[in-house]
Amino acid sequence: MAAPRSTPAKKAWRSLTWLAVIIVGLIGLNAAGAIWQGSGWTPKLALDLEGGTQIILAPQLESGQQVTGEQLDQAVEIIRSRVDAAGVSEAEINTQGAQNIVVSIPGTPDEETLARIESSAKLEFRPVLQVAAAVDPTQTPAPETGEGDEPGEDAEPSPSVSPSAGVGQGGAAAATAATPAPSASPSPSAGADPAQPEEGEPAPTPSNASDLAWITPELLDEFTNFDCAELDEAGTNVAPAAEPLITCDNTRTVKYILGPVEVAGERIVDATHGLAANSQGVSTGQWAVNIVFDGEGSDEFGEVTTRLFSLTGVQNQFAIVLDGTVISAPRTNTVITNGKPQITGDFTQETAKTLADQLKFGALPIGFEVQSSENISATLGESQLWSGLLAGVIGLALVVVYSLFQYRTLGLVTVASLGVAGVIVYLVINLMSWREGYRLSLAGVAGLIVAIGIIADSFIVYFERIKDELRDGRMLGSAVEAGWKRAIRTVLASDAVNFLAAAVLFVLAIGNVRGFALTLGITTLIDLLVVSLFTHPVMQLLAKTKFFGEGHPASGLNPRALGAVYRGRATFREPVGVSASKRAASGREAQKRQTIAERKAAADAAASVSKGKDS
Repeated sequence: MAAPRSTPAKKAWRSLTWLAVIIVGLIGLNAAGAIWQGSGWTPKLALDLEGGTQIILAPQLESGQQVTGEQLDQAVEIIRSRVDAAGVSEAEINTQGAQNIVVSIPGTPDEETLARIESSAKLEFRPVLQVAAAVDPTQTPAPETGEGDEPGEDAEPSPSVSPSAGVGQGGAAAATAATPAPSASPSPSAGADPAQPEEGEPAPTPSNASDLAWITPELLDEFTNFDCAELDEAGTNVAPAAEPLITCDNTRTVKYILGPVEVAGERIVDATHGLAANSQGVSTGQWAVNIVFDGEGSDEFGEVTTRLFSLTGVQNQFAIVLDGTVISAPRTNTVITNGKPQITGDFTQETAKTLADQLKFGALPIGFEVQSSENISATLGESQLWSGLLAGVIGLALVVVYSLFQYRTLGLVTVASLGVAGVIVYLVINLMSWREGYRLSLAGVAGLIVAIGIIADSFIVYFERIKDELRDGRMLGSAVEAGWKRAIRTVLASDAVNFLAAAVLFVLAIGNVRGFALTLGITTLIDLLVVSLFTHPVMQLLAKTKFFGEGHPASGLNPRALGAVYRGRATFREPVGVSASKRAASGREAQKRQTIAERKAAADAAASVSKGKDS
């Protein structure tokens, strides 16, 4: 009948089992990405190793407007935040000359990333003054839709705005989706016909942004002949904020006359995406973008909804204008004073996230358009990557040689631990490349190389503590446990300093330095995982073997080869076969390790011996 395992052995097998579960889990996640998402088994490379796409953004300016250096710097920071929203992508964002911005992205960016970069996300809230169907003015007009008619069943509902879920307002929706009744006639909807001044009379001054006095004969004529097919060329995204705007919705099927801007996008402090809920808190299954205004924006938005709530027809609507295009024109069914509206509509999860990211990371101070987009080659290339990997292999080989020379067979534990750490690091980096958009740069490779020394240092500290305990006269099993208690405190302190340095670099730095900091921080955490769940458990199991437990000369833990073995009371056992120099070193070691009581006892003994000789 086999003897029951000791407590250290049980703990060791439990730790190794947990480590195996972690590794198998990481392999499973990577396999799932490779099979169903096409992520592959190798990490994506950064711009300096793979090349990528270079996009040049040119500012869109009003007549006579100039770009300032402050505006360019602000735009660079906002674009960098958008690009980094999905993780460390090692992108490079710089200015070119006094106007353009150059964005260099590794590989081929997806549509969502391009949308984050190319869109200025200039968000405005304007009151609706007039609505009509976007028809070609040369064609026969379609029949008018009555004032009280609703759109046909086949009409697409436009996005709507309501208070965010969980906020007061008595649970009532602030606005419902309301696609305005299209009309081929240029006359205003809902029977609201702007009073035109008689010839020779001065034009009335509008009293607020919803006043129909904004619609002059010239503006009405322009509206009648406005073609939504030419919206991109109309420059609506750079229209003056203090003047009315003629524009269309994002489907190009409805055109609007809008009043001046009443709430600007700069008043938004946060924007998130999620599933919308009804007044009972039940999910509608519809994706939405939740907006939070600052204090001033909340006041402005409250004043707008207060005025619009009292109006009728299309004047009850306000338009949410993104880059000069109406993305929603909901009716105002209640006053929103909490500054937390919600945009709903024909969103997918991806498009809702893209819009939320654009708004969350700020509207650019000026609009930009893509001047050019082209592929660029790697700045360092494959040869530099292999040079970096070769440096890592050389460093690893030196660590292995030193471990085998210094610790003999025990050095194989170091080699095995480094191998396990390498597997976990590779799986984590590849998983981050798939899930978080991380790309490995040459700086990141440097962080991995530096980590070899950090991980090996933990093993060395542990082994030296075990040797110290063996010198104190402990058996190997006891020395492993006592040495671990002393070593783990040193390892924790060392790794904490390394991780803190990596965290500071990651937060404060940009570009490639963040890649270095990330790999350094990851490997520091993995070092703690490996030394706790692999190195220490393996030593607990090896301590039970005859080869290590009895101190074979090739084990690296031979008590005789370590010098004298301390036995208490300031005395050491002198092992057979130990040279005189080692015995002398043991004597000096004994004197260093004496306690005050032991020194006093030794002095009394020496005095007694001397007194006996004198007598």
